[in-house]
Amino acid sequence: MPFPPPPHALPGPRRRTLLASAAGAALLVGCSAASEESAGTSGSQSAAQRARARAARDSGGLLRSYEAVLAVHPALAERLGPLRAEVVRHVEAFGGSAAAGPSGTASPADPTPPSTAASSADPSAAPSRASAALAAVPAREKDALAQLAAAERALADRRAAALLDLPGELARLLASAAAAGAAHAYLLTEGAR
Repeated sequence: MPFPPPPHALPGPRRRTLLASAAGAALLVGCSAASEESAGTSGSQSAAQRARARAARDSGGLLRSYEAVLAVHPALAERLGPLRAEVVRHVEAFGGSAAAGPSGTASPADPTPPSTAASSADPSAAPSRASAALAAVPAREKDALAQLAAAERALADRRAAALLDLPGELARLLASAAAAGAAHAYLLTEGAR
């Protein structure tokens, strides 16, 4: 024979459980509000600014790679022109300046283009950097395209890995640039076959 419930116990949650739940909910709301406030502090803004500057520098380095390949293999200009133009847009989207020319791009943290900064410190540094970049370009077009594809793929992978640590709009911009880089790598390798 089953035992009936005690007469004073009503079905449903007890008052003590409801009070504990309300206190826990208030504590969670307070914690999440503090987290959102701390996300707006200068610490995370500077992390976002550093990520944006890094992305501009990375795109600038990729732009220099395209320019070096085009200097060694001018016959690839028609094929690489649209991809290079997209990389220029990435540099500018991240706050860099693609107007610095083939030897460097400016970043938001340093408005002086690297070629200018290098030439003011050591006048022979910019030409030697440019000649080193040209020397690193393979002599065969197919190998040069493969090298560009590898650079695009590596940068796309680094950008995809960095997405989780960035705020919304910057993460979306970086994801877009990573997707474009992966597409560029595909186009460079498929065309080389």
